[in-house]
Amino acid sequence: MTREVTALPKAHLHLHFTGSMRVETVRELAQQHGIRLPDALVTGYPPKLARATDERGWFRFQRLYDAARACVRGEADMRRIVREAAHDDAAEGSRWLEIQVDPTSYAPFVGGITPALEIVLDEARSVSSDGRIGVAVVVAASRMRHPLEARTLARLAARYAGDDAGHVVGFGLSNDERRGATEEFGPAFAIARRAGLALVPHGGELLGAQAVMETLEHLDPDRIGHGVRSVEDPAVLDAVAESGATLEVCPGSNVALGVFGTAAEVPLRRIVEAGIPVALGADDPLLFGNRLAAQYAAARELGFDDAELAALARGSLRGSRAPERVRAAALADVDTWLATRPMP
Repeated sequence: MTREVTALPKAHLHLHFTGSMRVETVRELAQQHGIRLPDALVTGYPPKLARATDERGWFRFQRLYDAARACVRGEADMRRIVREAAHDDAAEGSRWLEIQVDPTSYAPFVGGITPALEIVLDEARSVSSDGRIGVAVVVAASRMRHPLEARTLARLAARYAGDDAGHVVGFGLSNDERRGATEEFGPAFAIARRAGLALVPHGGELLGAQAVMETLEHLDPDRIGHGVRSVEDPAVLDAVAESGATLEVCPGSNVALGVFGTAAEVPLRRIVEAGIPVALGADDPLLFGNRLAAQYAAARELGFDDAELAALARGSLRGSRAPERVRAAALADVDTWLATRPMP
């Protein structure tokens, strides 16, 4: 007897803008703009990704991601992505979404990085207005670009910082962990820290425990995207626990990218038992073929009972930058979910 994971109130803290798209949306935008999509996004969907822990596997993943991003050609497309991501999350029980976007990717179509960010923020405010879900934004720099660009994005993020839906609530660092030196992005994160933003870099999915340690030492994060490879070194696992950082664990991503062979190998239990707060995330549903509720279903397959799933949901809410009124209401509803008689 179990309760429906889609009814469990939760927050979604690890979702990329392009990767959040419905495959139907990508196909429609491609047709609209006269773009030919790779077969993996058409008849071969969902994609069968190679191990991204090697260079060829990552190249295949990045090629598909770039093909999807190329279909986003203006304001209407960008607004559609935010709106559909919010609706999909709300349907799966999410009360708060922090969607991650690198505005440089869309700047050429809307007149610059500032308009690109403002479009996303404006639609986030609009879709949040009905009260089903609050949507905020994490501005993310790319490890593939110069650290000075990260400082530019951090300053932009700081200009729109706020503590409610329709504002920038965090600053991240994404893309291939094997590129760039983590410490060189420290100044950008210092700018974001002074603005009161949550610091949420990726680390410890493609690379091992040492990458997590470098992230802790140089960026002082509030959350770490993934961080699952910290289990490879007990000292690093202890350091993550002592830091208080929340790990954004994305089981579907880990398996699809070949970090772990099966969902049963994802070390979620070890992370939780180490006393580390966890927020489950879907990462890039477009390419991995599963959304937020599927991550909770994966945890259930790993042996997490409903009380433990409720604890994971609480971890996502507490690790978020949701306003206190949103967080308190959702936490109360988690308790209600757990008190409700489960379905046979």
